[in-house]
Amino acid sequence: MPYLLLSLAACFWGGNYVVGHILVAHTDPILLSAARWVLTVLLLVSLYSRQIRAQWSVMKRSFSVLAFLALFGQVLFPLTLYIGLQYTSSLNAAIYLSTTPVLVLLINRYIFKEKISAHNIAGVVLSSFGVVWLVMQGDLLHLDTLKNLNRGDLWTMGSAASWAVYCAFLRTKPREVGGNAFVAVSAAFGAVVLLPVLLFSLYEHGLPSPHEYLQPEFLSGLAYLIIFPSWLSYLLWNKGIQAIGATRGEVFSHLIPLTGGLFSVMFLNVTLHPFHLASTVLIICGIALCSRNAQKRATKVALS
Repeated sequence: MPYLLLSLAACFWGGNYVVGHILVAHTDPILLSAARWVLTVLLLVSLYSRQIRAQWSVMKRSFSVLAFLALFGQVLFPLTLYIGLQYTSSLNAAIYLSTTPVLVLLINRYIFKEKISAHNIAGVVLSSFGVVWLVMQGDLLHLDTLKNLNRGDLWTMGSAASWAVYCAFLRTKPREVGGNAFVAVSAAFGAVVLLPVLLFSLYEHGLPSPHEYLQPEFLSGLAYLIIFPSWLSYLLWNKGIQAIGATRGEVFSHLIPLTGGLFSVMFLNVTLHPFHLASTVLIICGIALCSRNAQKRATKVALS
């Protein structure tokens, strides 16, 4: 059952790329991010208000840590993703997210001073080459292919980096703060931070037409973002991790870019090029190398 929960959570997050790509074609990404988190807060606070009150004293003492995590996980990650999806494909964005485990590894090495093995270094090099291959569209000898690299690619790279920071620093969350209360408060922080950004955007560009945001397509897409990536994915992920542990559960995060890319090909008619497949293989192989030692350590602990 934990494996099913983790797989579903990753699939819901993968669907975020497709739904987000569809919505930002007709929606201000700042408005979309703000609406997503404001409505998510209303849902989660109503569900977990008792847990929030019980853990409020601990959360107040750890405000700086929770604010830092929410800034990267609930604000910068989705905001930069939605901005980037205006200009690049959801398939590219999903593949860029594949670099997150490698980025987490580097953060752990240089920030938390963890030792990096030869397998880890090889994995970093291999995955990095996969990203370069994607950016160069499989043509490393002609630098003019960089002209095709647009700002959407840069924004989605930033989105992957934001998620990596969030995942790496998640270890700093106090253990006394439960998963449900943590997600609800993080969503509230994200909504509060995004509201001034939204007001500035409305001041600069004017009020949007309400008719655009009352269409069934937009409302159903927004409902998906609230219920699945913002709520159920976190809920299922937390339960799965509690059941089998973070070391074994971490590998399921690799399903996020895989399902995101698959959904892009299935539902958005995104053309799948050979360099997409080659980049994916290189990144997956790099991630496998990085995860090899961790899996061995987990096996040794289980057998001891």
